[in-house]
Amino acid sequence: MPPVTNKERFAYFCYGTGQCISFGLAGSFTLIFYTDVFGITAAVASLIFLFARAWDAVVDPMIASVMDTVSSKHGKFRVYLKYMPFVITLTTILCFVKIDAVESTKIIYAVITYVLWGTTYAVSDVPFWSMSAVMTNDPQERSRLVSYAGLAVSVGIAIPLLVFPFLLKLTHQWELNYAISSAILMLCGLFLMNFGYRHTKERVLSHNEKITMLQVFKTVSQNKPLFIVLIAFFTNLFSNVASSLAAYFFTYNMQNSELLSLYGMLNIVCAAGLLFVPALLKHITKKSLLIWLCISDVILRLIFFFVIGYHNQVTFFIFIAITGIVGAVSWPIMSAMIADTIDYTARITGNRCEAIMFAGQTFTGKLAIAVSGGLLGLILVVIKYVPNHPQTNYALQGLFFGLVLLPAIGSLLKIIILKFYNEQKVLATN
Repeated sequence: MPPVTNKERFAYFCYGTGQCISFGLAGSFTLIFYTDVFGITAAVASLIFLFARAWDAVVDPMIASVMDTVSSKHGKFRVYLKYMPFVITLTTILCFVKIDAVESTKIIYAVITYVLWGTTYAVSDVPFWSMSAVMTNDPQERSRLVSYAGLAVSVGIAIPLLVFPFLLKLTHQWELNYAISSAILMLCGLFLMNFGYRHTKERVLSHNEKITMLQVFKTVSQNKPLFIVLIAFFTNLFSNVASSLAAYFFTYNMQNSELLSLYGMLNIVCAAGLLFVPALLKHITKKSLLIWLCISDVILRLIFFFVIGYHNQVTFFIFIAITGIVGAVSWPIMSAMIADTIDYTARITGNRCEAIMFAGQTFTGKLAIAVSGGLLGLILVVIKYVPNHPQTNYALQGLFFGLVLLPAIGSLLKIIILKFYNEQKVLATN
């Protein structure tokens, strides 16, 4: 089997980066757009997020099961990487279009556009992650690809944090400045995704015979380790809340929204730590490495909140960088664990079904965004946040708590959940 080239790894990274620019925009800015620009309350916005995820619970597995049963001349997964970038670009921009209408019409528009975004994102994200399982059958190379994918996630999500505030400032005099700013970013994302499609290849055949959708769902039902990893992955919702609170934190606590760009830049720099994951995994198992990262995250964040604070910007951003590295490295490890469960299931059932396995990750990620949106709305209510007004000390402390300590809760839960993951059993069949 021909080896994966450096150019191909870079192309895979580019596709993920371009795609996650959309994910970063939706995850970090839709709520503040709804509450501060579009005129929808945080409570209603949270219900929209939850409805969209209920829709995904039905649609995403169906989409993935179709992908596992059909193929094309462009490959099993590359065909989606060819066409979906154009659709994602459009649906992302539509999410940030401000319309002049009564509140009920605005809510309907928000529901339609956000659900469309979530659906089209799944049609791109599932094959993107599935590509890591069909570009090579070498476990070490696959771990490297997943690390590149994880780096792409971090960079793609960070780019909107870095660039979007400046674009909003440049276009603030225009009524549709959110839509214009998102369009500029998504056109860059479109270029990256198209480059990724053109320079990646599928090498591993998933199965020799066609399988039915019923067989697909039967196969995934026998993959118990997968569900444990997905539950652990779901705890990222606490980090999602922290990312969404960053826009509020720098605006009101730091009184300088432009610092959000520095926050985004640090996320990109910290994500480079992902490249060391394959080397680390030569000396320690994925499960053990992830648990130690979670323990470190909890300790660091407790020190951050109770000792460091945020009044000294230098020490504040140093701790942001350290916790950012710890958090970023966790992403590819969980994705690599999902890839391990694909091999595990293939050996006990005879079917790989990469699409629906990684659809679990896609759906879990979007579900985490939805729940984090609801949790974020609840937090804003509890701390008595008032849009576009100076905040009380109670609200400022609440924003700092959400930014720093909420991710520690997610790390604690991961440690507990991973105790039920039998890595020896999974790898024994690989």
